[in-house]
Amino acid sequence: MTVSIAKPVPALAVSDIADADIAAVIALWQACGLTRPWNDPSADIALARREPHSTVLIGRDDDAIVATAMVGHDGHRGWVYYVAADPALRGKGFGRAIMNAAEDWLRATGIAKLQLLVRRENAGVAAFYQSIGYEEAQTIMFAKWIDGREPPR
Repeated sequence: MTVSIAKPVPALAVSDIADADIAAVIALWQACGLTRPWNDPSADIALARREPHSTVLIGRDDDAIVATAMVGHDGHRGWVYYVAADPALRGKGFGRAIMNAAEDWLRATGIAKLQLLVRRENAGVAAFYQSIGYEEAQTIMFAKWIDGREPPR
C-alpha cells in the first residue's frame, strides 16, 4: 500500500503587482522562458491592471519576488497566464502556492472553473499542473490575430 503525503505549501506574501515590481516580474518571466517576441510583457501587465476582472499576483519570500500568476476571468471561466516560480528555487512549493492564490482570487469573485494553456513542448510544466489536480481538457483551441499582424511561426 502506497500512501502519498501532500507537500506542505510555503507561506508566500501574495499581493497585486505594484509599479515598483514590474521590472523584477518581467525579469522573472524571462528567466522562466515565458515571454515571447510577439507579446510585450509590459503591455500585458498594463492590460491586466487596467481591468477589474484581472490582476498580476506576486508571491514574495522575504522581500524577493519568487512567483507570479496573471489571473483573470471572462465572467464564466477563470484563466491564468505567466505562472512563474523562480528557477533557482524550484521544488520549494512556490508554484503550488501561487496557483493556490490564483484559485483563491477567482473563488472570491464567484468563478468556479479555472483554465490555463500549456505549450505542447512544455511537458515538465504539464506534469506540475497534473500534480496539483489539473486535468488535460479534450478541447481544441483556435486563435486568430485580429490586430493585423502575421501569426508567429
